[in-house]
Amino acid sequence: MPQKQAILICDDQEIIHETLKVYLENEGFECYCAMNGQEAVEMAENKRPDLIILDLMMPKKSGIDVCREVRETTHIPIIMLTAKGEEIDRILGLELGADDYIVKPFSAREVVARVKAVLRRFNQESKEPQRIIRFDDLEININNYEVKVKGEKIPLTPKEVEIFQLLASKPGRVFNREQILSQVWGYDYFGDTRAVDTQIKRIRQKLPQEGVNFKITTVYGVGYKFEAER
Repeated sequence: MPQKQAILICDDQEIIHETLKVYLENEGFECYCAMNGQEAVEMAENKRPDLIILDLMMPKKSGIDVCREVRETTHIPIIMLTAKGEEIDRILGLELGADDYIVKPFSAREVVARVKAVLRRFNQESKEPQRIIRFDDLEININNYEVKVKGEKIPLTPKEVEIFQLLASKPGRVFNREQILSQVWGYDYFGDTRAVDTQIKRIRQKLPQEGVNFKITTVYGVGYKFEAER
């Protein structure tokens, strides 16, 4: 009998836990519950769930802090729960590596559907063959989320690696912001295109600007493209 996939629900409201547990367990998932951010970090490390549902506003540690800490050690998919109007925090969560977000109030059925969609995408990516992109000075390894320039590891976040890998996979092709959001997060984040600009800015800040034969170019009014010599 196949092992059940485990979901870690992180929220400080009992009603959220009770509601989501009923729906997720009815779909065959096993559920763990964390009532604050510190507990969420500890359970993510100890239980190693297949997916985390993470509220932004929690006691002891915020969802942003939890997301940041979890992303330092693992690529477990994360779906963030945000209150209406928390746009800046939501964008920050996406930049830190969240895979999806859901705005409260929400339908439990919608959460289950998003959980299944994110897990499908994550599992499919895990089954894909090795994806390593190499240029003269650059290596992007999406299997272990490492980027190296002249052999030196660059400290990019998981989502920064995915954006960089997407651009580098098609040198010279221009990707608009909506395409980057859709292909990296697998979902249409209407109105959140500023997250892409922020990510690109951070990638550029972390990459060496001199002595390399590649760059990310802004195509004004359109989007971004990667240019390099093989």
